[in-house]
Amino acid sequence: MNKLTTMIKLSLCALALGTGPAAQGAALVITNITMVGATPRFAVLSNVGITNQIQYCTNLSQGWWLALTNVVVAQSPYWFVDVGRPTSPQRFYRARVVGPTPSGMALIPAGSLTMGDTLDGDSDAIPTNVYVSAFYMDTNLVRYSQWQSVYNWATSHGYGFDNAGAGKAANHPVVYVDWYDVVKWSNARSQQAGLTPVYYTDAGLTRVYTNGDTDAVYPNWAASGYRLPTEAEWEKAARGGLSGQRFPWGNTISWSQANYYGFPESLGGDAYDLATAFGLDPAYSTGNYPYTSPVGSFAANGYGLYDMAGNVFEWCWDWYAAPTYPPGSPYLGGTDPRGPVGPGFRVLRGGYFYYSAYFARCANRDGGDYGDPADAGNGAVGFRCVRRL
Repeated sequence: MNKLTTMIKLSLCALALGTGPAAQGAALVITNITMVGATPRFAVLSNVGITNQIQYCTNLSQGWWLALTNVVVAQSPYWFVDVGRPTSPQRFYRARVVGPTPSGMALIPAGSLTMGDTLDGDSDAIPTNVYVSAFYMDTNLVRYSQWQSVYNWATSHGYGFDNAGAGKAANHPVVYVDWYDVVKWSNARSQQAGLTPVYYTDAGLTRVYTNGDTDAVYPNWAASGYRLPTEAEWEKAARGGLSGQRFPWGNTISWSQANYYGFPESLGGDAYDLATAFGLDPAYSTGNYPYTSPVGSFAANGYGLYDMAGNVFEWCWDWYAAPTYPPGSPYLGGTDPRGPVGPGFRVLRGGYFYYSAYFARCANRDGGDYGDPADAGNGAVGFRCVRRL
């Protein structure tokens, strides 16, 4: 693939003009580069009807390009403004042609968010500003049928798991899987789909993680395959583009919006819980345990994601840490934080059917109870995957 890159340094920002293969062989061209105050603005010439990806890096010698966003080109040229750019370091930009959003996933756009609790005084979720690059996320929790399909492929291709997983029905979330299981499963899902796996057992990224329980897991963040979301990515996605709200849709919750354990104010519980009774959601508390709901049973959030509150907890990549936050914690702010060094407990997010609305809040963090990476969660924990752009 031929690629031409021209460097222009403008005020506080450096811009890379990249050309890549476009539809019918046309090239992408970045032009009309200006600064609006300290914010870079430029136009992109492209074929209409294709998808462009705007990427940046801060050091061209390292070649570590990060995705800012995908743009479905409706007109050409179009303008891009990097409103979330920090004042330093400088950024180099390029535009690339990419395929459509992968089936079953949603694009989570790049941007800053206030991560943490601004409403309920959580001592382990002190608000901070975090910048998260764009990524794709599964719109739904991993279904039991989906788990089985990859699991069967994996076990016939040299993978080993602690738990076979379970689910109340094929279209319910898989549960009874520990952190090691879901990381290995994500690698298997990648390889089955012909993608580069993310997780390895050596720092040189040569030995794909396929067997055993180890905390010495090395991610290749540049790989194309499936992985768990970081804690910052999960909260960015859960908020669905809203800011400062308690839940993915607003500040109150009811059984029409999520599967959780009701404890309304009228019965001594939370003012924001509008459930009509104390206890399990009656729509899903029948039959055998676990009392999960089929994935996608409730309305999606602003990014098109389902079950980001309630149903089952979700495994994240990060090790859990409360204040005083150690290096790497997303609660120290920064760009694309990936969590502190372990070991300990892994972060769980989202709440589940046997926990109250308090645990279903976007800011709630759980690192105890079911956060032991070797704990299969007693039917309380599932997961979903993400991919880089």
